[in-house]
Amino acid sequence: MKIALFLCTFCTVSVFSQDSISVLFIGNSYVQTNDLPSIFSNLTNSLGDVVTLDSKLNGGYTFQNHLVDPLTHTKIQARPWDFVVLQGQSQEPSFPTSQVNSATLPPAISLADSIYANNYCSQAVYFMTWGRQNGDLQWDSINTFDKMNERLRNAYLRFSDSAQGSAVPVGVAWKYVRDTYPAINLYSSDGSHPSAEGTYLVACTFYASLFRKSPVGASYFGGVNAVTAEILQAAASLCVLDSLDTWHLRGKESISIADFTVEQNGAILTFQNESWRASTYLWDFGDGNISYATNPVYEYLASGTYAVSLIAGSECGSDTLSIEVVVDPLSVSEQSESDLLVKSFGEGKFQITGNQELKLIGFELVDAKGLVLQNTISGKEENTILIDLHNFPAGLYFLNCKTTQATFVLQLPRF
Repeated sequence: MKIALFLCTFCTVSVFSQDSISVLFIGNSYVQTNDLPSIFSNLTNSLGDVVTLDSKLNGGYTFQNHLVDPLTHTKIQARPWDFVVLQGQSQEPSFPTSQVNSATLPPAISLADSIYANNYCSQAVYFMTWGRQNGDLQWDSINTFDKMNERLRNAYLRFSDSAQGSAVPVGVAWKYVRDTYPAINLYSSDGSHPSAEGTYLVACTFYASLFRKSPVGASYFGGVNAVTAEILQAAASLCVLDSLDTWHLRGKESISIADFTVEQNGAILTFQNESWRASTYLWDFGDGNISYATNPVYEYLASGTYAVSLIAGSECGSDTLSIEVVVDPLSVSEQSESDLLVKSFGEGKFQITGNQELKLIGFELVDAKGLVLQNTISGKEENTILIDLHNFPAGLYFLNCKTTQATFVLQLPRF
């Protein structure tokens, strides 16, 4: 009985230590050659993880061919995939930019839209392929490996940026191996499709990208000798794991990427939200105040250095980005709030009056969520604002008082 209990406990620990993902490959002969899905699956299993796989592969297919093929969408809709891999025809992303813009980028984005429509939490993953062994002689801009590989890299990153997806940097790992270990031949005899070593490198790069873990130590070599396999494992790990942000690689636990820019005008900061795959936003301005607005405008009342954080999220997880902003003492209005006369009459009723130098010319009332409250004025006289909050929920409200000289932010409590 004790032995049985020990074995059961051991099995439970092993199961919970595994990572499991589901992946659909939509591609062509670069995936078919040497059966990349099987190599990837066996590699994953040897590292103690689990992948559920399916594929839809057609030799020579472009993104447009995949997009108009009903079977593509049947495969996408078969389950809520964690990752759907998208690969275009090997040359098309390297063609002239105008041609890519008109014939390649639109269907590449439309395929991603179909993936998100099937399951919002799925991720569109672009398979960054490699340049041909001697480039493509029909175009001057891609007539060497390095030229073609660079154009493919840039194009696939542009696809992922445009579709808010990610890129598996196989082409980057391919170049690293070619430059560092030139004796390893990654190509089949046609100088385009992968050799067994090439396919194994692809599988290692996909493992590092989708699991965000190193494939070093895998016991499955995919028909490649052990020494070469270990080199390819290390190459994939190096090219992926030190640049996860560059490739926009996210785990299945969160698809969102928090991102924003800020424009500063004195103490007033305008935030431009550039987050990916998110539907809710929480801003912390570092001075005790927050906002749920998408693109807030915020004014600091005191100089200092503030840590501004944005949490961008959805039902599929969240991501946080923080930056520091510096509000210089000279950027804060030399006037004080006491220059405006504020009277409280209780029950959320206030009167704000300007003076001879600070004439009130406008105002805006917002709550802590950044939402403008309408119909809150009970009366208005020249240079005077009357605010009545007694019908509003308890909380802290902010009154942006615009005067002829500056804008002041008053905190009005509603108890």
